[in-house]
Amino acid sequence: MNRIRKYHEALLEATDLCLARDPRVYLMGLGVPDPKGIFGTTLGLQQKHGARRVLDMPTAENGMTGVAIGTAIAGMRPILTHQRLDFALLAMEQMVNQAAKWHYMFGGQMRVPLVIRMILGRGWGQGPQHSQSLHAWFAHVPGLKVVMPVTPQDAKGLLIASVEDDNPVIFLEHRWLHNITGHVPEGHYTVPIGPARIARAGKDVTIVAASYMVLEALRAAELLAADGIETEVIDLRTISPLDSDTINESVSRTGRLVVADLGTKSFGISGEIIARVVEAQLASLKAPPGRVSAPDYPTPTSPALANNYYPRAPHIVAAVRRQFGLPVDEASLMVDNSIWLDVPDKSFTGPF
Repeated sequence: MNRIRKYHEALLEATDLCLARDPRVYLMGLGVPDPKGIFGTTLGLQQKHGARRVLDMPTAENGMTGVAIGTAIAGMRPILTHQRLDFALLAMEQMVNQAAKWHYMFGGQMRVPLVIRMILGRGWGQGPQHSQSLHAWFAHVPGLKVVMPVTPQDAKGLLIASVEDDNPVIFLEHRWLHNITGHVPEGHYTVPIGPARIARAGKDVTIVAASYMVLEALRAAELLAADGIETEVIDLRTISPLDSDTINESVSRTGRLVVADLGTKSFGISGEIIARVVEAQLASLKAPPGRVSAPDYPTPTSPALANNYYPRAPHIVAAVRRQFGLPVDEASLMVDNSIWLDVPDKSFTGPF
């Protein structure tokens, strides 16, 4: 049966199942019991599982992350949500110096089974302190797994897998994904942390993307088909660990690579992916790899700036056309100020 659910409903199902299956699981975060339930992902859970297992927290991100780490070390399996990734920056010491290090420092005898959910990305003029995409920062830290699902099916399966993992997992959701739809199996299942997914098969060029940029990459693939270019789109799903094997296998067939990233260009995952491909198979490349990413300055609030800040499908198309030596109309990439793009694209409804 093709069971269609929204992304936020898939996350809600996953959390509900984990709470029901394991009494060690609890959910804590700012706004968890609020009427909107963090984009709908926590609605009704406190009423169902009780205030001792589904609880709000004060605006003390560093301290409450320490509480979550301490309970994880003591045998619980907390799911901690900081809502926006930007808020969790106050807890970086706890995540980087504590959660990520305990297993290593104690010779593999200590476990920190902790999931930290955070929302990242653009939307509604949120600006430089509320719409950053700093996933590469977390992926740079040994000891942290970093998950970025794009489909509702993967969101549910990866969240369950993250809760059942004995290591700390950073679970990142782009805010524009919560209302997209897709097939979601009923009941308990997991999606393995690590392996990427071929979202679209093709033979001419490989586009690697994660989270919301997978949707932009799929749209770009449709546009490129009009040029007779068959595009393979890889949905990373997880950026740490990174599935280099799937990427390298694809590039060995296509000979061309474009990486589409939510974050800024310098020192991001796009550079890491390109470096790994070049190290492994430089001879396979028919053209220099391309990067599509945000520019290296803070995320803007102004609609006039936001329109031309965030990478979109046309930028991916342009990067691929350059791979084939085809002309690119640079002026067409600029957006008129009469249009406001900093809202979810209504065409991205699913299923994907």
